[in-house]
Amino acid sequence: MTQTFEKYFVPEPSKYPIFGSVALLLFTGGATMWLNGIKAGPWVFFLGIAVLVFMLFGWFGQVVHESEGGKYGHRVDRSFRWSMGWFIFSEVMFFAAFFGALFYARVLAVPWLSTGDTVQLLWQGFVGGWPTAGPGKSSPFTPMTAWGIPALNTLILLSSGGTLTWAHHGLRHDKRGQLKLGLLVTILLGLLFLGLQIYEYGHAYAELNLRLDTGIYGSTFYFLTGFHGMHVTVGAIMLTVMLGRAIAGHFTPDSHFGFEAATWYWHFVDVVWLLLFLVVYLL
Repeated sequence: MTQTFEKYFVPEPSKYPIFGSVALLLFTGGATMWLNGIKAGPWVFFLGIAVLVFMLFGWFGQVVHESEGGKYGHRVDRSFRWSMGWFIFSEVMFFAAFFGALFYARVLAVPWLSTGDTVQLLWQGFVGGWPTAGPGKSSPFTPMTAWGIPALNTLILLSSGGTLTWAHHGLRHDKRGQLKLGLLVTILLGLLFLGLQIYEYGHAYAELNLRLDTGIYGSTFYFLTGFHGMHVTVGAIMLTVMLGRAIAGHFTPDSHFGFEAATWYWHFVDVVWLLLFLVVYLL
């Protein structure tokens, strides 16, 4: 009886991890110097960004070339899926840390600082409640409301999840026009979301006196929404690459994990925003 074995592609050693390490060193080192007023900081920071972009284009381009060359089998595809799953799990833990900080401040720390002997010994006259900048902050501010731009952005992101699912449906049924149109609309909705968030930040700084240094409320608000905006930016870049690959004729109804990975990431970003809207804006 003849046994058949699935081929398993073993890539050659890559130089790109070294470039990635150098990029992260320059990126973090430059950011640190920039924040501390060292003149070379911005140059080192943007050099790190440039090296990182070079690494991403080179490494992912190599993977795309190998995938389109038919070198990847079922086992490699499965390893990619596990890797993307663990990456998204790490992102879940990243946001869990910031949600945990918000929970600790809002539910535990602020009430504790405003009750009993604590308020007499540490911050006399401090009244707990949320939103608050915390004790020691006297500058008044207006908290962000849920209705208006936040609610509109929620509708936009939910719609983008629907258009992306529509694009995926088109790919699975070999409808290339539907795939491209769905991706394009999703990207445009993501860019609209980012534009409205930038406008919201400008409004908060100029008219609400809500700043990054507005105590615990300001810091948790900008860290949570800002990092989410960064993830929307990364997701839009990923989908733009997928659109370019779709235009180039990549992906088939049975083999399109690169596209699936981008959709997983985008849907994760959607879910995080729903939690943000509920916890940061609405409650």
